Amino acid sequence: MSSAKGRPIASEVKKVAVNVKDYFDRNKLEFRSKDSSVQMTADALGIGLASVNRILADFAKDPQLLDKPPQLRGRPTHAVDASYESVVRSYVRAANKQGSYITLETIRDFLQERSPDIEFHIATLARTLDRWGFTFGKGTRSQHLKEKDHVVAARQRYLRRKIANRIVSKVRRPEVYLDESYVNKNHSNDLIWYFDEDGPWVQKPTGKGERLIIVNAISAEGWVPNAKLVFKATKKTGDYHGQMNWGIFRKWFAEMLLPNIPQNSLIIMDNASYHNVLAACSAPLPTSKKSDIRAWLEANKAPCSEDSVKAELIELLRKLAPEPTYALDELAREKGHEILRTPPYHPELQPIEMCWGVVKNHVARNSNFTMTNLINQLDDGF
Repeated sequence: MSSAKGRPIASEVKKVAVNVKDYFDRNKLEFRSKDSSVQMTADALGIGLASVNRILADFAKDPQLLDKPPQLRGRPTHAVDASYESVVRSYVRAANKQGSYITLETIRDFLQERSPDIEFHIATLARTLDRWGFTFGKGTRSQHLKEKDHVVAARQRYLRRKIANRIVSKVRRPEVYLDESYVNKNHSNDLIWYFDEDGPWVQKPTGKGERLIIVNAISAEGWVPNAKLVFKATKKTGDYHGQMNWGIFRKWFAEMLLPNIPQNSLIIMDNASYHNVLAACSAPLPTSKKSDIRAWLEANKAPCSEDSVKAELIELLRKLAPEPTYALDELAREKGHEILRTPPYHPELQPIEMCWGVVKNHVARNSNFTMTNLINQLDDGF
């Protein structure tokens, strides 16, 4: 039996050393050795003479000292056990998701609650987190992690209405999706094949060129017949919203869309401003003019002071006004249709967006930077 050098001596070895020393004391004459019993014990067990003397001194003082756990020499170890890694990772991820402030102190307190008998040192914890792949840096503010309540509510209402039309209702209404987009004369793909020695020699015009505004609608059968409207924009900057207005859109809606869609359709559109023009009988919106809000309140016998600011009038309007009525809804209802608006910031709920991508990709692949070709390729794209 031996003990590794530098390692603490186990209590079992200590007890054996006491017994071996006692054996040599009783049978020293038979061994005929000039060494002491302590030296013979050290040689027999392969441990140092000083260690044997220390064991015997402890035994003489109190035999129970032999069962005392050995004290580690040198600086105490403070390494965090690897079994805590998954626990810490889950805790940090949950805190990040909630937007909580995380420091070494908060992680240490979390571990201390789980293991009160273990001491977690800040410096050691920092080195351990670095080794586990954690980083202490500036967090990223992300709006999509926490949606506004009105967006969540609008999405839920929209999906509930779609499910009711497709599953709950006995008679499913045809769904018609409408939208506006635009394409420029110089719209083309930027990536091409070329020979390395020659370089990308294809020359393209600078700028985006003239612009065409497009309005169209789709259903399950494809593009709505005779509903495509294409006209040249008067401005080269901005998106299509700046080129559309209530007059143009209403004329297209009444003369090109409604006559060409199935009866009892569910018309789905986004919340562009010219889609949401109020009907004559509708209550004003908080974004309406102050004079319009005051006039509606006075017409509905809602008391308001002469010196009321717009914020006060809006506060009163929110309490009294019903849901707004839009001119397009009345126009569609007269023809037996209904309008459903997609929730804000959800273009993925408009399948016509994917159709725009197909059309524009065809135009980009066949561009020669002329308006005549753009019109022809636009027709082919559709």
